[in-house]
Amino acid sequence: MKRISLIFFALAMMSPAFAEAPRFWITTGADTVPTLQKGFELFSVKTSSDTALIEMSQAQIPWLSKIMHDKFNRCGGFFFHESKEKAQKFLEQSALNKKFESLASADYSINQQGLINPLIDKVSEEKIRQTITKLAQYNNRYYDSDTGVQASQWIRDYWRELAKKRSDVTVELFNHSQWKQPSVIMTIRGSKLPQEVVVLGGHLDSIAGFWGRANARAPGADDNASGIATISEVIRLLVDGNYVPERTIKFMGYAAEEVGLRGSKEIVEKFKQDGINVVGVMQLDMTNFRGSDKDIVLMTDFTNAPQNTFVGNLITEYLKIPWTTDKCGYGCSDHASWHAQGYSASMPFESRMGEHNQDIHTNRDTLDKSAGNADHAMKFAKLAVAFVVELDR
Repeated sequence: MKRISLIFFALAMMSPAFAEAPRFWITTGADTVPTLQKGFELFSVKTSSDTALIEMSQAQIPWLSKIMHDKFNRCGGFFFHESKEKAQKFLEQSALNKKFESLASADYSINQQGLINPLIDKVSEEKIRQTITKLAQYNNRYYDSDTGVQASQWIRDYWRELAKKRSDVTVELFNHSQWKQPSVIMTIRGSKLPQEVVVLGGHLDSIAGFWGRANARAPGADDNASGIATISEVIRLLVDGNYVPERTIKFMGYAAEEVGLRGSKEIVEKFKQDGINVVGVMQLDMTNFRGSDKDIVLMTDFTNAPQNTFVGNLITEYLKIPWTTDKCGYGCSDHASWHAQGYSASMPFESRMGEHNQDIHTNRDTLDKSAGNADHAMKFAKLAVAFVVELDR
């Protein structure tokens, strides 16, 4: 089956439609270039020690996403740029910010047990499972499909319903001019330090490999309905618990992650331009498939080392479950968008890379692959509550 797919892939890459489609630029890991050159017509390639700047056809996006998943175990795995100039500026900014990734940006003491333990005791597997099921019912949540738009609107409405009794909460769509699907941003305004922001996010789109078109079936139960459902449970717990934050908390569902981290990249660039003080970011991308002997795996690349230590300490303090670290590769999810702009980001993941859910990016990414329950995602909901409250206080 894989051989047939690869043959079809190679033939499609030689099609005039791919060569004539609009071109764009991506930045990705230099280690991917030999594989990409075997199948793609790469119009221009420039590599450094660990990064590649590549000009490609826009029609190749779904195929690129499939290769990143199948060959490199990366969900995302590249940044999309509208022009070479923007790509080069992005790389320059990323290189500058990389120098500060070992610096702490917040107080990482842990002392909010009295607030956090009662909240995490109320995490509901049923609520998380219901949200995963609902989102997986959309034919797909592809960034340029009608059902992708509908899924964003449903998330917005659901988050509004969860917070309908709070006057300090807003939920809005963040529209993107280059594609249909909007991102979703919920804000709980800080009571004492509203200018300082804590972010909890995950992508809301889904894709079905190189069949990533508007009509492809891509339930995306694990990738990433599980992350959005986990974020939604954190919102429910904080709202039902009448939690009033001191800092502003923003919950984000990013559009277009699967096609180059495009939604988060645009949001983060806007935050940077506006000078918004983000003290910490957690990315939840795939939380419900327990593929490793450790319950939670912290990704150490494109993340902030002191904040990762803090997150590890939160796991030990509040969850008391086994965890470890791993690397996920170049730009494997939206935390990389924040990291590239100099913000402190962390990504707790469902397993080690290579041991994660192998059915993502297919029509088989359904809840039954996680035994039909949301037990694993509950752990991430508890961790995310602890992260938000400890950073807030």
